[in-house]
Amino acid sequence: WSIARATRGLVRRSSFSINNPHRFPFSSHPFTPSLLKTSLSTSIMDVRRRPLKKLLHRSSKPYKSGQLLKHQDQQKPSDAFPLPLHVTNALFFAMFFSVMYFLLHRWRDKIRNSTPLHVVTFSEMTALISLLASVIYLLGFFGIDFVQSILRPSPASWVIEDDNAEEDTPVKPCGQALIPHILPTNLTSEMEVEKKKPPPTIDYNPEENEEIVKQVVAGTIPSYALETKLGDCRRAASVRREALERITGKSLTGMPLEGFDYESILGQCCEMPVGYIQIPVGIAGPLLLNGAEFCVPMATTEGCLVASTNRGCKAIYMSGGATCMLLKDGMTRAPVVRFGSAKRAAELKLFLEDPENFDTLAVVFNKSSRFGKLQSIKCAIAGKNTYIRFCCSTGDAMGMNMAVIKEEVVRKVLKTNVAALVELNMLKNLTGSAMAGALGGFNAHASNIVAAVYIATGQDPAQNVESSHCITMMEAINDGKDLHISVTMPSVEVGTVGGGTQLASQAACLNLLGVKGASKEEPGSNSRVLATIVAGSVLAGELSLMSAIAAGQLVKSHMKYNRSTRDMTKLAP
Repeated sequence: WSIARATRGLVRRSSFSINNPHRFPFSSHPFTPSLLKTSLSTSIMDVRRRPLKKLLHRSSKPYKSGQLLKHQDQQKPSDAFPLPLHVTNALFFAMFFSVMYFLLHRWRDKIRNSTPLHVVTFSEMTALISLLASVIYLLGFFGIDFVQSILRPSPASWVIEDDNAEEDTPVKPCGQALIPHILPTNLTSEMEVEKKKPPPTIDYNPEENEEIVKQVVAGTIPSYALETKLGDCRRAASVRREALERITGKSLTGMPLEGFDYESILGQCCEMPVGYIQIPVGIAGPLLLNGAEFCVPMATTEGCLVASTNRGCKAIYMSGGATCMLLKDGMTRAPVVRFGSAKRAAELKLFLEDPENFDTLAVVFNKSSRFGKLQSIKCAIAGKNTYIRFCCSTGDAMGMNMAVIKEEVVRKVLKTNVAALVELNMLKNLTGSAMAGALGGFNAHASNIVAAVYIATGQDPAQNVESSHCITMMEAINDGKDLHISVTMPSVEVGTVGGGTQLASQAACLNLLGVKGASKEEPGSNSRVLATIVAGSVLAGELSLMSAIAAGQLVKSHMKYNRSTRDMTKLAP
């Protein structure tokens, strides 16, 4: 059999999905996680959160700058009990059942003797008070987690500000306000990314470098072989850069060379480097997703993108948060097998799809990877060719995100109304995209958000093509007062190991989200969480942009924030 690769991308057959790969035996790269454009709006909303001091005042030790809070230093509601928690629980359980037993017997006797039930003795009054006290305690005990959750900033802590209201300065930036929830307990292990520094710069004899540059320009030394010949990746980049400037006659001034660890990308991320590009990273959030808060890093050069996404995060937070549902865990690869006749192609199809042969095939398949586990095989025939689609679990995720946005939030935060949003979504995202011949792009600007998060977290930007397929749906609910919005993304391809995720800046962003590296407890869980964060961020971005268009803010905000005021003619060489 002559085997050729049929496809390199992922194909998803189910709706409501988000998916993100680690390694796969048929992939030519050890890690394939994933640009685009579209307009964005903004109406920067100041966010007021509870002051950090109020959140930390319960700590038994003073909080100092640079010092981390230990879990044992934080008091719990149960610490107020005079007795240990298990003893207190036993006492109230015993009191509840004993007084209940006593009262039932007394009431039974009263019914038998025709005594009015409202006539109570002192002992019965005492039993009733004890019953009430035990019920209150038991309800409080089983709701202890709920009580503790109230101690964290809740959606009620957001302040809705009218246009006419006086502007307030945020007490703390949203990232700082969340410090108590995301502080690592081990500075050495969790913050090691911050301590990593590029290797020290070694000065070389300019004459030696000059000779090598001349040989590269003359073609005596191939540019791609500099790392091997010199044994120093940073020096190789410097020599290659100088040779490139001489060959092209163009200057690379403005592209930084120093301050980057070129050893970390050798053989993994980029070949023949001559410097690196600086892309600013902004933070949107907190994004309340499945009850957890995430500050989402976004690397972008488009003005208003982070601000608009942040406004969407605020609207979602104030409406109770978004919910993500993972419906399937799977990834596919499809090689093609060519035969001399259609009969032989059909025979292979029948063999592979025979349930009796699946176990044998699964054993062989699973030996090729410690991550991949074969789930199913489907075949399709085209003439003498058999296309085999292997589906396996690799820690990928598929799902959808939704949130119900309250009418007050739509009106005061998003500056529009539910009816206008629903109509605009139908005309622009659904009908408009169909008229434009869109394939899977029934959204406002999902690719903007996906690209920004991908670049910040070290994903493969090229995978934006598949990962930005998204359908945005909006519907008026609760008699037209509230808005239900959801995004369905068939294929979000992300990973947390390998590729660009191991670079220091990108690893820091993954660490911020709590998904750095591979999960030791549950392989693939970090990738699944990252996929839901991407989809949740898209939900926030869709909500804010559509609101800006409906309110007529889009052009105004772009003209104000996304247009350069510099005289570009003076920058020409």
